[in-house]
Formats: sequence, C-alpha cells, structure tokens
Amino acid sequence: MTDILVTDDGPVRIVRINRPEKKNALTLAMYDAMAAAIEQAGKIPAIRCLLIAGAPGTFCAGNDIGDFMQAASQGGALGAPILRFLHALVACEKPLVAAVNGNAIGIGTTMLLHCDHIVAGSDARFATPFVSLGLVPEAASSLLAPRLMGHARAFALLVMGRPLAAAEAKDAGIVNAVVAPADTEDAALQAARAIAGLPPQGVLIARRLMRGSVDDILARIDAEAEQFKARLQSPEAQAAFMAFLGRKR
Repeated sequence: MTDILVTDDGPVRIVRINRPEKKNALTLAMYDAMAAAIEQAGKIPAIRCLLIAGAPGTFCAGNDIGDFMQAASQGGALGAPILRFLHALVACEKPLVAAVNGNAIGIGTTMLLHCDHIVAGSDARFATPFVSLGLVPEAASSLLAPRLMGHARAFALLVMGRPLAAAEAKDAGIVNAVVAPADTEDAALQAARAIAGLPPQGVLIARRLMRGSVDDILARIDAEAEQFKARLQSPEAQAAFMAFLGRKR
C-alpha cells in the first residue's frame, strides 16, 4: 500500500495521507513524498490548487513515534524530510485546501495553518500535545496560530494542549466550513475546483499579499526546529516519552 497517494483531478492535485493502519501517522519517507508532490505541482501550470486529505476516518495522528524515538536517540532533530515538507508548504504558491475527518494531531493540526481553505467533518478533532511531551510547537505554529486565533486561544491549543472540536475550530477561525463526515471531501474538492477556476494571476498576487513575509514564516520554522531539537534531548521530554510508551503498552 502506498502511504502517500497523489492524483490530479483536472486542475486540482490531491495529496492523500494513506496509512490508516497507523492512523495516518507520518514517517520521514511520507514527509518526503508529500514535499515532492507539492514542489512538483508548483512547476505544472495546469495545476491551480492542491487538496490535502487523509484516509477515511482520520486525517493525521502526527509523527510516527518510531521515527521520533530514533531522532531522539541520534541527537534529536525534526529531521530533513520534515523540514523539507514544511518549507514546501510555505514556498507553495498554489492555494492549499484541506479535507479533515477524525483526528488531526500535532503536525496534523499545525500543517493546516498553512492552508487557505479547510473543510472539517463534524467528527474532526484538532490537538497539539507538544508541551505535554516536553517539546515545543513546530511548523511556524507559534507565529501563525496567534495570528489566526488570537493569543489566548492559541495558548490553550499549543501550550495547554486543549483540543478543539470542529465547531470550535471554525469559531476560532482555522476552519472555513463544518459538514457531515461523509461530505467532507466532496465539499473540499468543490471549494478547490472553485479556487482553481479563478484567474490564476489574481489568486497568486492576492494570496502573496495576504500571507505576508514568507521569510518570516521560514525563519520561525527554523527557530522552532532548533528549540525542538534541544527539547528532544531534555529530561522532561525523555520522561514524557517513556510514560507515553508505557501507556501504549
């Protein structure tokens, strides 16, 4: 089974996380595949919008725990494939749409902060348990979440680890529409097609103006990655991971 499926539906490229047996947890190879799909789309004029989706029932459970433990044992780092994916999201000049069903955990939530239009099923749940694991937020979420949600809501999500239900995420301004779970992908694809049908140069320029400085976002990703690397080696993080693995057993 291919863990990342890439298909082009006319002017819309669909990038699907397809590892349902692991709740769509992302491995380093999956990050590379997603980054490549986004980077390649930027070189194809006929593709005017990208749609990120998950396998049925869940969007993304975050990072694969095995990759995390390996990174911690080798000096701790986010890893080149993860940074490649995050940089690809920031550098992407095609609009990004997401269809979210079920859990969006960790980077499953923070990647969405780079999207332009998000459709969530009513079963969607957004959570970022970084600090409870002794870590720090990533994907420039420490910059983007307060912009989108305000400091208080962003603090509750990123630091306190309080999850958001779909309706709460819409109220916070990080989700555009909430629909029945069975309708999520159709609604997201409809939105992606509508965006793809707009004058492409107008979309490009408007999106650039709205997003602001790409350099600032990239700089925050890299700054967070340095802190993340240090935190992976911290006694707090190592104790939290051991406790987490103990609960998993």
